[in-house]
Amino acid sequence: MPTLLGLLGGLALFLYGMQMMSSGLEAAAGNRMKSILERLTSNRILGVLVGAVITTVIQSSSATTVMVVGFVNSGLMTLQQAVWIIMGANIGTTITGQLIALDVGALAPLFAFVGVAMVVFVKKPQVRHIGSILAGLGVLFIGMDMMGAAMEPLRDSPAFVDLVTTFSNPLVGILVGLIFTAIIQSSSASVGILQALAGSGVIGLGSAVYVLFGQNIGTCVTAVLASIGTSRNAKRTTIIHLMFNVLGTILFTVVCMTTPLTDFVAGLTPTNPAAQIANMHTLFNVVTTLLLLPFGGQLVKLAMRVLPERPSDAQEGMHLAYLTALPTHTKQEHPIGYSAMYLNQLRQELGRMLTMAQDNISMAFRSVLDRDPKLLEKAEETEEYLDYLNKEISQYISKVMVHETNERDSALVSAYFKITGNIERIGDHAFNICEYSAMLEKKKIHFSEEARAEIVEMGQVCQNVMDTLEKEHDPKDLLRKVAALEQRMDDMTEEYRRNQLQRMKSGTCSDEACIIFSELLTDFERIGDHALNIAEEQATINTSDL
Repeated sequence: MPTLLGLLGGLALFLYGMQMMSSGLEAAAGNRMKSILERLTSNRILGVLVGAVITTVIQSSSATTVMVVGFVNSGLMTLQQAVWIIMGANIGTTITGQLIALDVGALAPLFAFVGVAMVVFVKKPQVRHIGSILAGLGVLFIGMDMMGAAMEPLRDSPAFVDLVTTFSNPLVGILVGLIFTAIIQSSSASVGILQALAGSGVIGLGSAVYVLFGQNIGTCVTAVLASIGTSRNAKRTTIIHLMFNVLGTILFTVVCMTTPLTDFVAGLTPTNPAAQIANMHTLFNVVTTLLLLPFGGQLVKLAMRVLPERPSDAQEGMHLAYLTALPTHTKQEHPIGYSAMYLNQLRQELGRMLTMAQDNISMAFRSVLDRDPKLLEKAEETEEYLDYLNKEISQYISKVMVHETNERDSALVSAYFKITGNIERIGDHAFNICEYSAMLEKKKIHFSEEARAEIVEMGQVCQNVMDTLEKEHDPKDLLRKVAALEQRMDDMTEEYRRNQLQRMKSGTCSDEACIIFSELLTDFERIGDHALNIAEEQATINTSDL
């Protein structure tokens, strides 16, 4: 019982330390992940390095792979780029084992103390996030030491030693490593336990290697769970991760069974069993990466053949095209890169919403000019869709804000909340304009040529302001251009009202036509107001989003 309690306690600290490191990195650089990945995944070598560095920092290839699945699902990363990150993650995860073998754990209390001191006594958020990473590293190695101490009595247990010797059967060893890692969802932790067993003299490298290979497959389970409910490409990412580790396991199992590779690796550090396992783990992932690096494109094609596109995947009816449920299968509240994922998804969904509103504006002015109420039904469908998107996006944002701790990202989310409401209101006013066509047709109301020319100009200015919102990516230029257009819309409204009064006095405009034209002017002016609100929010957050 003391052995089991010691093992569980050490494992708990190990996993909690990883969670602290991941949370610290997320808070420090979560939203910057987008720009980092865009710059550094342009070629395969840089992509591998990025995956290795991120995994080295958070000490978890599972967390990195979950992040990649989320990025592919949200459109931040292509499937081809994901291959390199996954390969790098497999190399980065071996660093934990190497640090354990080097007995860095002796400095664990110092890391924990410095990290906690930074979190408690320093007010600057960025420093506190770094402190969280250091504290997590310290807690992780304290947990590792606890597991090692708990394992020592097992070397004197004949029953346990007999059980472990069965691992020399490759299939048994691989299966045990796979299942255990799948259960605790951390290859770093399971490899650490294997190192603790080896360090206690319970298991030799000859048996441990097959468990180690199985652990590399087992770590894929976390990403598989995270891909549930995601896009087809996100699922293909997990298939690539699985293929990488399965191919590596087959290769190294055959090599270890037919060559003296195990004896060679053991001979490099004969007095340090933990280092033997760490070296084999590193060799496994580095060699597999080097062998598969030239075939990244083929892995993508194979994943697409395993999981091809289906006609049934095309969604019909009202749906969110980009916003998806964020992974809930990880041990932490949210995975690394969470901010970049949901912010990118929100940008894309709001961009889609803005395009719909623009389409309704185009239909609205066309239907009024042509007195064509047939467009009204289509405009009503789009308006209902906009209402649906506004509701769904608002609910999504309310859930996101509960977990968001980064001040800048909180401001972004708040701005997006206001933007979605303004887009929905633009859609309302566009639909109001479209409804006038039914009244015009029903009562056979005609606008004068002068009024029709003014309506054409109003439609053109509305299209200009919507085009600017969609295509202008510099926030300051966006605000300047939209503000100028909004002022022009105000001036046009005043001028057209004066013209309308003149037409009424001259008798060239009927009373009913004047009432509809006046209402149309009000909707026209309000569209400009809401467009300016959107541009102001964009300038406030100082980023290019739509």
